[in-house]
Amino acid sequence: MAIVSCKLLLTFYSFLFLITFVSQAKAQPDFLYNFCKNDNGNYTANSTYQNNLNTVLSNLTSNAEINYGFYNISYGQNTDKVNAIGLCRGDVKPDVCRSCLNDSRVLLTKLCPNQKEAIGWYDNCMLRYSNRSIFGVMEGSPKFYMWNIYNVTEVDQFNQVLGNLMRKLKEKAASSDSRRKFATDNATDVNLNFQTIYGLVQCTPDLSEQDCNNCLDGAISDIPSCCNNKIGGRVLKPSCNIRYETSSFYDPTPAIDPGETSPSEEEKSKSSHTTIAIVVPTVVVVVAALLIFICICLRKRKARINLEEIEEDDNDDIDMAESLQFNFETLQVATSNFSEANKLGHGGFGVVYHGILAGGQVIAVKRLSTNSGQGDVEFKNEVLLVAKLQHRNLVRLLGFCLEGRERLLVYEYVPNKSLDYFIFDPIKKAQLDWERRYKIIGGIARGLLYLHEDSQLRIIHRDLKASNILLDEKLNPKISDFGMARLLLVDETQVNTNKIVGTYGYMAPEYAMFGEFSVKSDVFSFGVLVLEIISGQKACRVIHGQNPEDLLSFAWRNWRAGTITNIIDPSLSNGSLNEIMRCIHIALLCVQENLVERPTMATIVLMLSSYSMSLSVPLEPASIVGGRTRSLQVRDMQFEGDNSGAMRPNESKSQSGESINHASITDPYPR
Repeated sequence: MAIVSCKLLLTFYSFLFLITFVSQAKAQPDFLYNFCKNDNGNYTANSTYQNNLNTVLSNLTSNAEINYGFYNISYGQNTDKVNAIGLCRGDVKPDVCRSCLNDSRVLLTKLCPNQKEAIGWYDNCMLRYSNRSIFGVMEGSPKFYMWNIYNVTEVDQFNQVLGNLMRKLKEKAASSDSRRKFATDNATDVNLNFQTIYGLVQCTPDLSEQDCNNCLDGAISDIPSCCNNKIGGRVLKPSCNIRYETSSFYDPTPAIDPGETSPSEEEKSKSSHTTIAIVVPTVVVVVAALLIFICICLRKRKARINLEEIEEDDNDDIDMAESLQFNFETLQVATSNFSEANKLGHGGFGVVYHGILAGGQVIAVKRLSTNSGQGDVEFKNEVLLVAKLQHRNLVRLLGFCLEGRERLLVYEYVPNKSLDYFIFDPIKKAQLDWERRYKIIGGIARGLLYLHEDSQLRIIHRDLKASNILLDEKLNPKISDFGMARLLLVDETQVNTNKIVGTYGYMAPEYAMFGEFSVKSDVFSFGVLVLEIISGQKACRVIHGQNPEDLLSFAWRNWRAGTITNIIDPSLSNGSLNEIMRCIHIALLCVQENLVERPTMATIVLMLSSYSMSLSVPLEPASIVGGRTRSLQVRDMQFEGDNSGAMRPNESKSQSGESINHASITDPYPR
């Protein structure tokens, strides 16, 4: 009996194995076409390249947030570096897309077991990888054709309708959203007996509009060679593909922006509004006037209540902070009567002194300028905000002093001065190797994430820059100087102001030009700061050869040209090129002109800590000097201060990292 049971069990497991094997075989059909390129060399089993290739392909689709069907990733260094692109047809759903690419990686490495470059096409997706740079490069080969076996009847009329349809789709796809360059449509004609032609075109979204146009032009011009007089045909290239048929073969394209309104809905909405306007104009006017009157009354009442609440909250905050209050004499003694020998540095709103309390504790004392109109505001801001913040990457406020016209802030002493003291000095920058700089970048990111999302408050720093990053005894970064910080309410995502504060070169374009700031403003500043840390160059001026330009333009030009090493500080020659390039990639995503394209700090921290996260393709960033944002009109904006408070070169060692904080749009090089 036991023997029979064992045989039955064995038979059962064999059956399960057979079902599993068959299902896997079905899950990985043959490619439409694949190509294993031998020109770029081969790799051996268990080599570094193969390990890097396995890492890239296993992590290509790991970012579940990508819902537009384009993935790209790089891993490794020098000749062992692997670059990969995965592209799904624009009408394919995200889960089907990821499944298709996962099947592709298994089959392509099986069909091309030793080649460093390969490409494969399924009906729903394309996968390619190479040891050379393939991002942002328009490539027309290898290519292949497919065609329907049936011929058209009215050849001239068919070709005319087809040509017009393809040109229309080409223009639509090339000018589409940077995440998806894809278009479908159909056309018919009375001369075709009302026969309908369905068309599809697509480019990889890392291409520029011009490159996409050129690639599709080439594919369309191949139709007579491959599919002449056929009722259907396909041309597939690494950078683009086209298809046409006389029957529908595509699904509705999933919307990237779910809030977008369809044309039919818009037309219905307009029609509805027109009907209402004709039938009941008087009622609408009366009701609108009544509502406006009620809103004004309620707002005035709410403003009075909110003002009283704010005043009460401010008083509560000051009461809570009384335990942190120092008397003026104590700080006077600690700093040797604010002697010049104890001076650490100064900025636009005061001087910072080194001090030692009676118990031996070392402190940094920021003495705000008594004749500064901003001093009271900055003082109150820092006390109320910073006293509530506790994070290893933020400078800790120990207390304050408020006596007469004296306003002083007492901070923990951070011994290694500010980041700009090192990275912009040709000698001292050597003290910060790549490992330390990478650690500093990560620490700044975590500090900003705490401010934006993890603290009890939601705070925008608004003046993130190298001189406001202090380094402790272990060279851990600490964000300082919260005089410009702004508290966001729970439901606020963006705030407008007519008073622009901060440092020119680090300010996001929407803030510098229109006074609109959000957490994405800090993200922009972080991107600029990361490029400064990597390049050792100041944001507003990079001199490379005979042509000075701003850092963002310099970085983007070299990124596009594939000369990324030009961006990297020569003193980082022993650093991990892969990590450095990934950080440059992240920085370029942070400085996108459109704030929607910038990642959040939570996403950035993940990008820095996990190579499994795919990075989207950056677009051309906002330019600091002479770029697109420079041409915008700045209207009714009050810029804070002038250049009189700028820190002089021999005073860049400031303990509190007091920034210039005086943005002047007329001076492109404030420091």
